[in-house]
Amino acid sequence: MHSMGLKALVIDDDTVTLDLLSFQLKDEGFETATAVSGVKGLDHIKTDEFDVILTDLNLPDINGIDLIKQAKLISPDTEIIIITGYDRAEKAIEATRVGAFGYRVKPLNLEDLMLDVRNAVESKRQAVINRKQAAEIKELRTKLTSRNSYEGIIGGSRAMQNIYEIIENVAESDANILILGESGTGKEVIANAIHYKSHRSDEAFVKVNCSALPKELIESQLFGHVKGAFTGANADKIGFIGQSNRGSLMLDEIGEMPIDLQPKLLRVLQEKVYYRVGSDRPQDADFRLIAATNRDPFEAIQEGNLREDLYYRINTIEIRIPPLRERTEDIPMLAEHFLRIYSEKYRRPDAEFSQSAYDQMLHYSWRGNVRELQNAVERAVLLSKSGRITALDIPGGIGAEAEEAMIGGQTYPATNGNGAAHFSRAQLGPEDLMREAGAAIVESLPDPEDGKSNDDIFEGIEREVVTAALKRTKGNKQAAANLLGLYRPRLYGMIKRHGLEV
Repeated sequence: MHSMGLKALVIDDDTVTLDLLSFQLKDEGFETATAVSGVKGLDHIKTDEFDVILTDLNLPDINGIDLIKQAKLISPDTEIIIITGYDRAEKAIEATRVGAFGYRVKPLNLEDLMLDVRNAVESKRQAVINRKQAAEIKELRTKLTSRNSYEGIIGGSRAMQNIYEIIENVAESDANILILGESGTGKEVIANAIHYKSHRSDEAFVKVNCSALPKELIESQLFGHVKGAFTGANADKIGFIGQSNRGSLMLDEIGEMPIDLQPKLLRVLQEKVYYRVGSDRPQDADFRLIAATNRDPFEAIQEGNLREDLYYRINTIEIRIPPLRERTEDIPMLAEHFLRIYSEKYRRPDAEFSQSAYDQMLHYSWRGNVRELQNAVERAVLLSKSGRITALDIPGGIGAEAEEAMIGGQTYPATNGNGAAHFSRAQLGPEDLMREAGAAIVESLPDPEDGKSNDDIFEGIEREVVTAALKRTKGNKQAAANLLGLYRPRLYGMIKRHGLEV
């Protein structure tokens, strides 16, 4: 193994065994501590963190089962391997039920024992990763409590609501999931939500990008290998499927998996067993598969990059994530979410978007989707000289066609009543635009008849402004409220008062 920074603890009242195991572990690259009693072993565990513990069950002061229970309470992620005699084998099996990783019976085969040690270290490493992922998801759940978010996913559009419903319905099952979507749409975030809503949420979630693995190594990386299976295989390797045992495995960019490897994956999904490279010993394949791709799967099948039988096997449930340009009502929510993150990260508490920045975001195509928006907001926060962000550093911005669409190409009366003038939002700031629009409306009003007054115009203005906002956001009330700077309950009241249909 010869890994740097690994620590092992050996507990045994037999000094010969203690010295032998300590020497072997040091040769494997471990920093090793020893204890001749259970009490001294627990003292080590309380003051230091170990990657693996090797202990005898027959200790002079503490029952071995109690030692394991106490050690797991102190350091739950550290794996424990039992070293015992033949007469204690039944007790060792009981020890595995209370948390021990495994056991070896004396006389010891050191090569087999060191294989157990390597597997135990890998199990501990994965447990720490899982704990960190679970903490991150819990933090997201705490922060995102509105109906416009779900399990760390931001978006209130109808398309996203449909996705939330699918996740809610299928997460607890073991059905294979295929997530389709352009780069940057958030496929990994959707996969996180599925795993952490499932009954496997306390187990490993292993994520593999098939396009990032060297094609000549992907088989051994996925299935694992045994020592000597090929040149350079100096030790057994569990592989991603083994690491995801009882948990979930995400294969991102599944269409980039070598075509000759796909039948082997198909067989694993069908038979629930797999073989490490160089071994004929079957291994149980107990994992939930979540596959993802940014390509059209049928195009990949026609081009010979994806087997059709594998496609139908991994596509029990299909989730299509729409590109950001097809759910523009989610843009303000996503932008505000990223603004909160980066204003806190870069200590810009006064950071806020101007209306012109929102206009720019809403009229940009976002080919890089959510990831591009996130990067743009981060740049804007970093580069803003004051708290107010008036524009984002994105190509194009608002072009002439978008300007014309926002104004509708209308001709408005001049403010002095002596003619007409065209104006656009590119030429006027928000305050000037309101002034011009107000003047245009008033100039167009007929003079009231003697002793009478015109109808209340503000009711009409409010109705038309709310109607226009709902049209622009395709009926999304939260996005319309954001656009108009209103609290959502107030907007609901306006919609009800004017009898508007959304």
